[in-house]
Amino acid sequence: MLYGAKLKDLRKYEDIKQTELVKIIGISSAAYSEFEREKTIIPLKHLINICNYFNVSLDYIFSFTENKQYIQVNNNLNLKLAGERLKEIRKINKLTQEELAKIINTTHSMISDYENGKLLISTTYLYNICYKYNISADFLLGRIDNPKNFK
Repeated sequence: MLYGAKLKDLRKYEDIKQTELVKIIGISSAAYSEFEREKTIIPLKHLINICNYFNVSLDYIFSFTENKQYIQVNNNLNLKLAGERLKEIRKINKLTQEELAKIINTTHSMISDYENGKLLISTTYLYNICYKYNISADFLLGRIDNPKNFK
């Protein structure tokens, strides 16, 4: 995913030490260090908290765009809207839940849970869907209203 360098650059640019940032977002120093080095995948809820703190887009963190921020961003997560948008993207691409599940290496029931707003999509699946279908991660999660194609 290569978001580790972006996280580190943001932190250094803002002159914030890891110890300060982890207190703000509520995780351990060891966990954050693993995220920055991309040894483990950062859970989406933590990644969104980091984006909100630094006022940057998920699309910037994922290197889908070099624009750090969008003009109007909804910082609150709406699982129902995210699910509706995932379903819309799936249908636009003429995929069943089973087909999308196979493409991103998960189960039909997980896709169903995401689409029904029961679960927050994982960071890896979000990245893969957005990258493959050329869609903004911020749009998919309801943070912005424009799908913004990048490729």
